[in-house]
Amino acid sequence: MASTAPPRPRARPAHTQGSTHCAYTPDGSKLVTVGSNNTIRLYKTGFDGEPINIDDCQEQNLSVAASDDFFVVGSEDGTLSLYSIPNAAFDSYLLRTSLPIRDVALSPDAKWCAVASDELTVKLVRTDDNSKLRHLRAHNKPTKHLAFDTKGETVSLACTDGVVYVYDIGREDTDDPELIRRVDGVIGTVDTESEISTQIAWHPDGRAFAVPTPTRDIQVVSKKDWANQRSFTNGHTGEITALAWSPNGAMLASAGKDKKILVWDTKTQAVISRHNFANVMDIAWHPTENIVSFTTSDGEVYIHSDFVPDEHAALLKLSRQPAPFIHDPLSEISANSRRPEANGSKPLVSRPRRDSAGSYDSLMDGPLPEDEDFVVDDDGAGYVVNGNGKRLHDGVDVFGEPLSKRRNVQIEYHEAFQPGSTPWRHNRKYLCLNLIGFVWTIDQDGHNTVTVEFYDEAFQRKIRINDTYLYDKACLTENGVAMSCPPTEDTPATIFYRPHETWTHRTDWRTQLPKGEAVLAMSLSDSFVTVTTTAGYVRVYTLFGIPYKVYRPKSSPMVTCASWRDYVMTIGNGPAGGDGQTRLLYTIENIKRDEICQNEDTVALPPGATLKSVFFSDCGDPCIYDSTGTLLTLLHWRQPSRASWIPLLDTKLLPRLASGRKTETYFPIAVADGRFHCIILKGGEEYPYFPLPLLSEFDFSVPLSSEPPSEKKKKKKKTPNPDAMEDDDDDEESLAEDGDSESRKLEQQFLLKGIAAAQLQDLAESTRGSGHAAQRSGLARLELEIDKALLQLLAIECREGEDRGMRALELVELMRDRTGRMVEAAGKVAERYGRSILGEKIREVGERRVDALEDEDEL
Repeated sequence: MASTAPPRPRARPAHTQGSTHCAYTPDGSKLVTVGSNNTIRLYKTGFDGEPINIDDCQEQNLSVAASDDFFVVGSEDGTLSLYSIPNAAFDSYLLRTSLPIRDVALSPDAKWCAVASDELTVKLVRTDDNSKLRHLRAHNKPTKHLAFDTKGETVSLACTDGVVYVYDIGREDTDDPELIRRVDGVIGTVDTESEISTQIAWHPDGRAFAVPTPTRDIQVVSKKDWANQRSFTNGHTGEITALAWSPNGAMLASAGKDKKILVWDTKTQAVISRHNFANVMDIAWHPTENIVSFTTSDGEVYIHSDFVPDEHAALLKLSRQPAPFIHDPLSEISANSRRPEANGSKPLVSRPRRDSAGSYDSLMDGPLPEDEDFVVDDDGAGYVVNGNGKRLHDGVDVFGEPLSKRRNVQIEYHEAFQPGSTPWRHNRKYLCLNLIGFVWTIDQDGHNTVTVEFYDEAFQRKIRINDTYLYDKACLTENGVAMSCPPTEDTPATIFYRPHETWTHRTDWRTQLPKGEAVLAMSLSDSFVTVTTTAGYVRVYTLFGIPYKVYRPKSSPMVTCASWRDYVMTIGNGPAGGDGQTRLLYTIENIKRDEICQNEDTVALPPGATLKSVFFSDCGDPCIYDSTGTLLTLLHWRQPSRASWIPLLDTKLLPRLASGRKTETYFPIAVADGRFHCIILKGGEEYPYFPLPLLSEFDFSVPLSSEPPSEKKKKKKKTPNPDAMEDDDDDEESLAEDGDSESRKLEQQFLLKGIAAAQLQDLAESTRGSGHAAQRSGLARLELEIDKALLQLLAIECREGEDRGMRALELVELMRDRTGRMVEAAGKVAERYGRSILGEKIREVGERRVDALEDEDEL
């Protein structure tokens, strides 16, 4: 419930009737007000007497922005003026525009001033050198309001077409900053002369801004994904004319045409105080005190002490508060956050080192008095001793402090993540995305609605769950769906599993974790439900809720996990490198056999890269996708200490990106049928949103070389060149290019078939049963395809000439066929192209192989 307002302050008739604005200096010592008359007033904080007047100024001043040393004023005649605060006088003209200036803003370091006028172009001018100008041109309507973010990296414009345009100004080497985002559907279409505000107010934590909406509400928009977050609703009954955050972001003040100023609690978005003031045009919070100043269209200035009532004044004393997000990323479980010690134990406190028992000083209670000044450092040679009687080492001053401070490396842990999920955006989130279907949830303010959808609706119908547990992670297989929810103050974390089919009445089960323990990641296979937790445990359950295994891995904190049949792969943070970033370590274990295949081996990531997803392919081989856009698979992972990461695809080298005109990223889904399945994301997006985009698939391509950009075919040839020699050269060049392209394709085929054969051979050696014969026949087919690719490469080498003979012979030696048929075919290819010497060498290779087979038979 809103509290009663404090005593009403007196109105100060500072200006004539018309547009009136105010701004505090960052140190809070001065309040600057401008208006329709040719007088600027400086009010000193804490002094209730007459203000300082500056009469040397323009008339019809429409905007003001202040730093500690100066302030800038934009006027209707198009002049941007700079005034000195210490001298309380006009300093210089920074800029002139042909149309009225509507708004000005200073960057956080006060080096740049952004100017919005009725012109289409917004200008940025240096406050210390007005010859340096930058222009924002990508919008096509005049700008009513503008604002820098708290770091000075972007400038946001609220234009009259109802769109917020965001420009990246981080790079000062360009005079035309790039437009990086258009935020549509938030503000209304408002004329530049209207008293209705579309002001952009950045929250002090810099992660979001607030803007008034046409529905008389205030909407918060996040900077990371430009999505709508919390909103301040049901407050004003008239259009909003001004708004401002408190210095610590704990409150928001807004004024409207309903003749009220409302104070909102940022955390709850509830009105905590109401003030009756009409025609308010601008609001400014004092940086440190409980003072709010505001101006009206009547030319009056109000300096309201004790603006926040006593029962809520404690909010101003809080540290910087977070912006109101629907699901705040800062509240999500992160490996970088310091967790409390278990069982309430306190962290160890370092104790000073005591003297050793046999030291001379410890036996004599310190150095002898007569020894203290035995040597005097009269030549600065470094003979001075410290308080412990020890000589100072180089690089330390006489006070024992280092001359140059050593850089303190902060350890950065890789954050935990759930493969195939997305963060909250608006009130929706994907909990799981794979080739079977997808699980998504929607926040209904108090409870969630979870929907499980399948691509093959004939296999399973859509499942809808009324979720009061607020599940935030999920896994989906052909057998069932598993979910987990985070712990709260009253209830522990819960794991839920629901099978798709059952022959009993009870279809699902739930189990709770110990109090305070949360799920970091979970996986689901045909045999087990696996979860990694904040307590550093890996917990394995059967599909019907029986605890099967609990263990603590060596690498901690945990990052993620994946599973396939009886195999579980866990990934955690390992030791930190010189850059402060931890190295990820993985372990693969067969749960049923209680066998460890790979133990704390390194996840192959390049420096600075992060892990985006981990999953098993449809054939059961581990795969990872990293932030560089590279897909890798693990080879020989069933054999201890033999595993190696092999790249299958580098998405940056895809032919569709070769021209350089297209920019897109890919959200990994699965590896199946020898292809990479993903969702294509454009426009700088990192995660898919609703409705779900179509899945795309790409063939594997081991990164060997950059794909040359494909040129468009020429429509028609021009008049034939009479020089026949040049035509022959062109034909030879085109044939060479065709040969290189064909050779690259065959090399790719040779490598990829070799990887597939190695994976299938590992699978065949580790399994015994009815499928063993099928695996052996499949391996024979792959080896035959490898030899065919080598045979085709041999034909290309023979066609190129005799000087490629050694490379051609090497191709024959790589063939896997031991029957001699492929070597015989290679000899025929060499004879066809007239390579007699090569043919003899190939026959020698065949004879050696026959001899080797005979030796094996004798043994």
